Amino acid sequence: MTDPLAANKTPTRSDVLAAYSLIRPHVTLTPLLDRVNIKTQAGTKLSIKAESLQETGSFKFRGALHACMLVAKEGARHVLAYSSGNHAQGIARAAKMLGMEATIIMPHDAPTIKMDRVRRDGADIFTYLRGQESREELGERLQQEKEAFLIKPYDDARVIAGQGSLGLELLQQLNEPHDVIVCCGGGGLSSGIALAFDGGPHRLFVAEPAGFDDWGRSLDKGQRLSNDRATGSICDAILTPTPGEITFDILKSRLAGHFAADDRQVMMAMKSAWEEAKITAEPGGAVALAAALFHYQGDRPVCAVVTGGNADPQIFAKALAQDYPFGTG
Repeated sequence: MTDPLAANKTPTRSDVLAAYSLIRPHVTLTPLLDRVNIKTQAGTKLSIKAESLQETGSFKFRGALHACMLVAKEGARHVLAYSSGNHAQGIARAAKMLGMEATIIMPHDAPTIKMDRVRRDGADIFTYLRGQESREELGERLQQEKEAFLIKPYDDARVIAGQGSLGLELLQQLNEPHDVIVCCGGGGLSSGIALAFDGGPHRLFVAEPAGFDDWGRSLDKGQRLSNDRATGSICDAILTPTPGEITFDILKSRLAGHFAADDRQVMMAMKSAWEEAKITAEPGGAVALAAALFHYQGDRPVCAVVTGGNADPQIFAKALAQDYPFGTG
């Protein structure tokens, strides 16, 4: 089935503004925590955009809702998505709100808590073997079988525009120029924020898991490169194979830099977020905070976006149990 919407276009800042106007009544304006007792590696002020408090516990709800609302206007009755968890939850919740059916393709090792929440919102799940089977090929087959509208997790103009609403909120919440660090998997959120920031005072950086720095390497080389493996980090939510085509086109000229944080630093950031900001951060959602705590060397105040709070209970407990010597100020 052919999607009649311009999912493959490169969105603009005007698209981001239009998306926020559409979804604003249904999303949470998440708080900026600017009085946390932690500083960056360079000793500068650090604030946190607590997007873990968004509907479904992740920024993914923004883009999923926007895309679902647009295809619903075109008469869609069934949506399809592939995701390791947070996009899946966003699509499932949005479809439920709009009275549509949803089918989600998830890796077999996706966190149980995320699968349970997808099913709770009434979506059907198909699993695949991460690193051995292609979720894209499975998606193409199911799209035809179910006559469903495919909504990709990041390389989709409708999703990117919806994610950009977070950037528009930051423009209102940050009262001086900041360096903003955001976790990056496929680049949907980063791209949306970059578009929202066009012409503004803030600089944008992306953060990835160490060993899965396809964005850093791609940006340095000026072309899209892939990760050598699909597993091996606790940051499952942002382990994507390569930057998206649309997202790379947007970000290649708009980013101020990139960071990579290892699993130990991510767990330290999870504990820091809990103890100092009183929020839950899942591993993939804490990478930007880890980058700020252990890698940032600039002189500006920093805002780290904690993008998701759907932490596996065992991993979260392990993070909190460790005696990590992170710095506070």
